Formats: sequence, C-alpha cells, structure tokens
Amino acid sequence: MSIPAQRATKLFVQTFGTKADDLYQAPGRVNIIGEHTDYNEGLVLPVAINFHTVIAVKHRDDHLFRAVTDAFPGQIKQWQFGEEGDISSNHDWANYLKGVTKAMHHSGLQAKGLDLAIVGNVPLGAGLSSSAALEVAFGTAISYASQLHLSPSAIAQLAQRGESKYMQQDCGIMDQMICALAQEDHALLIDCFELESEPVLIPEQLSLIVIDPKIDRKAFIDQFEQRKQECAAMAELLGLDSLQDISLSYIDQYRNILSDVQLRRGRHVVTENIRASKAARALQENNIPRFSQLMAQSHQSLREDFDVIPAEVDILVDMIHQLVGERGGVRMSDGCVVALIDHDLNDAVINLVEQQYKAKTGLEATIHLCHASGGASRITK
Repeated sequence: MSIPAQRATKLFVQTFGTKADDLYQAPGRVNIIGEHTDYNEGLVLPVAINFHTVIAVKHRDDHLFRAVTDAFPGQIKQWQFGEEGDISSNHDWANYLKGVTKAMHHSGLQAKGLDLAIVGNVPLGAGLSSSAALEVAFGTAISYASQLHLSPSAIAQLAQRGESKYMQQDCGIMDQMICALAQEDHALLIDCFELESEPVLIPEQLSLIVIDPKIDRKAFIDQFEQRKQECAAMAELLGLDSLQDISLSYIDQYRNILSDVQLRRGRHVVTENIRASKAARALQENNIPRFSQLMAQSHQSLREDFDVIPAEVDILVDMIHQLVGERGGVRMSDGCVVALIDHDLNDAVINLVEQQYKAKTGLEATIHLCHASGGASRITK
C-alpha cells in the first residue's frame, strides 16, 4: 500500500472511528505540449505523474456525504446528494467534490452517500492539477460505490462540468481526461473538441522532470485568465465558438479587423495545435531531436506570441535547453517547467538547477523526478 493510501486509511479511522471499505486514487498531471489549446478546444499532450490524491471511503445507506482532508485538518464538510447549493461564491475545497455530485444529479444519476478521508501528495498550487485529481478520484469512488458503471471519459466530463458550470471556474477538459484515462508509461494526445484520445508511448530512455520555479502563482493565474478572455473575444469577433478550427490563412483573411495582439494570440493557438500533433508523432518514432525542436518552438511561441513566460522561467528553460540540446525537450507548462530528457542527463540537470537557478534569480526551485502514471482506479488492498 502506498504512503498516501496508508495516510488516508489512518485519517479515516481517526475521523470516523471505523475502517474504510475501499480506497480510490487519481494522479496529478503535467502537460508536455499543447499550451493554452485545451480551452480553445484544440490538441494537448499531457502525461499523468506518480503523485496522487487518495480517498478512503465507507458506504452509507442514505444520501449524505461527509468529507475530511489532511490538507485542511479539523474540517468535516457535509452535504446531501442533489442539495449542494450555490458553490460558485466561495473557494471552499469541498466545492470540488460538490461540483461532481451536482453534475451527476443534474445528469439524472442517483448516488448513495459516502464518508470520505482525502490525502494526497500532488503539490498544491504548482500547476500539477491537484484539483482534477481530487474530482476524478471522487467521481471514480462514487461510480464504484453506487454501481453507476461510468466510463473514465464520462467521469472526466462530469468532473469538468462540475468545476466549469457549477463552480464557474471555466476550465478545459484536459486535466480531468488525463487524470481519468492515463496509461502507465504513456502520454495522451487529446482532442479537446472531439473528446477523443490516443495513448503515446514515451521512449524508455527518457526521464520526466518537473520543476516548480516558485514564481508568483497569483500573477500567473491572473495572466492565464486574461489570455482565455482574449481568445474568447477573438472567437466571438470571428463568429466562432472557439479557435480550434482556424488556420494561419484564415487569420490572415481577417488581418484588417484583428489587432496585432489578436493576430499573435491566434498564431500561437494554430501553431501549438500543429506542434502537439507533431510532438506525439516524434515520440512515437523516437525522434528526440525533432521533439526537442518542437518543445523549443512551443516555448518561444508562448514567450513571443502569447506573452506568458515569466523572466525567471525563461532563464530556467534556457539553462536546461543549453545543457540538454537535442537529447530531450524542455519548456514552460502551466507555470512549471517540464523536461523530457535522456536518463543520462538527470544528474546534470538537477545539479544545474540547484546550483545556478537561485544564483541567477534569487528563487529556489523544487525538482520532481517523475514517471508516467496510470489513471484513476480503485486500490486493491
């Protein structure tokens, strides 16, 4: 049993005075390539990582949910299925759970209540999707406990609907889909419009390193939201539901009504969709120099066309890229830095970050050596 699972089991007994019936888990994730394309209904290539949210549950005969987490000790949240109320007006952690049950209720599903103890080791606020891991683990637990027999894709869509529609967080589908559908040792190429996905085997000689550069997270999130608004406004101006279908030639046709900023935002979305598809192919063909080139192009586009690269992150990515060269790819991903590199370079990259990043920026990064994990599941004892 994993350490999070042991902690969840212990927390459950401490809180509810009895043993849990079952354990469920879902992973965090990092996006290899396809940045700012999920909410534009384009292509993304995320990978689940070996950090998980684990939920210990006990079945109830009524429709009451009671939840506790070690992230906010001493709080027991409770609500009735279908009676979640307004969950858009505050930032209570239990709203991620209530969003799932509210989405299920409004979809016509019926679920029995659960007592829940939640723990996890997905770093919070680091861009690794701890919220989606929580939602998908919870949706998986309900599906098993109430014998709903929901597919992983259905659980992902319900979780996304709960966060987007009822919490009004306006999130794309990428995070929930990778948390639900991931396969061990694979990334997942996701079409966020068609909701179709294809597993992409990660070459065995590559290591996955995720680095939290400790940037101003609030400023980054505010900028992220601004870019979403800019893309939505551009789509509305062009009479489109989203930017997923546009091309460079299409954008050029409307050059006279689009601002320079809109032209650059649109160019990033178009070229990033192309890069995500090509990067998946490069990994499938074990063409690491090509993959490295595409990752560098993605980072450059985020810096020059989307204007979202903090100076500290740019320094960090450049440092690693100069060391790795064509033996792997590195770029910013949701405010952290993802590097998929030759195993032999692990120590050199870690030493470089530890010795030079703080000296150049005054910030001390946290380094996570990861591997590609499977998706949400019931944990067998």
